[in-house]
Amino acid sequence: MRFLPATTALLLAATLGVQAQTTPARVNDHNAHTWLMYFSDARLSERWGVHTEAQWRRSEVLAGSQQDFVRAGINYYAGPRLMLTGGYAFALTHPYGEFPAASRFPEHRIYQQVLLRDALGRVQVSHRYRQEQRWLRRPGNDQFTYLNRTRYQLRLMLPLNGTGQLQPHTPYLAAANEVFVNFGRNVANNFFDQNRASLACGYQFSKATSVEVGYLHQLVQQGNGIVFEHNHTLQIGLNFNPDFRRQADPQPVPATE
Repeated sequence: MRFLPATTALLLAATLGVQAQTTPARVNDHNAHTWLMYFSDARLSERWGVHTEAQWRRSEVLAGSQQDFVRAGINYYAGPRLMLTGGYAFALTHPYGEFPAASRFPEHRIYQQVLLRDALGRVQVSHRYRQEQRWLRRPGNDQFTYLNRTRYQLRLMLPLNGTGQLQPHTPYLAAANEVFVNFGRNVANNFFDQNRASLACGYQFSKATSVEVGYLHQLVQQGNGIVFEHNHTLQIGLNFNPDFRRQADPQPVPATE
């Protein structure tokens, strides 16, 4: 896990290639957003746990609506560094920006996820791979459209203490980048879906609870393949990861925004 996997390199290369092809005709739309987020991975036993998540995504800083989002899943701890998750998510997207959708529209998702964790000296590293099966009911349509999407996130976390361990009462820095790629017969103009790059400051209050505040640049290619959104986003997140095992020594799990 101390190298960039071949599949990750292919995803990044494909994304850069599609962006390069569409750049001459692109229209850039800049927006200011705020995301208020809650994440929880509750460890129920040595192997099993539950993921819950809720996000209130606002446009125009806080004045308008961007998206309402909830997610739930079942976690399987295959080893100390490997967690597998499967579950369901629902999103309700609202019109926003200079090139908005005609009306708000719902989306249902089923997802499968692999989370690999490692350490490079004092830096904690996580690789997250996620496959999504999506059903969107686009504005003006009575039927849902089926789409596939794959995602890869690289996240780095640096505890700011003498031990280099993420312990209670420890501040830390976190940086992440995640690329989204659409595939399947219903994808026409936006093989590249979006990229999310973020930088945050966090504080680990206890073994189970931490808070993060940071900046996210969300680059989204709309379905027409021409409009690219640059969503400059303030993120405020609460992470609550209780461990209900007896004599447990929980390890913090990276947020899954």
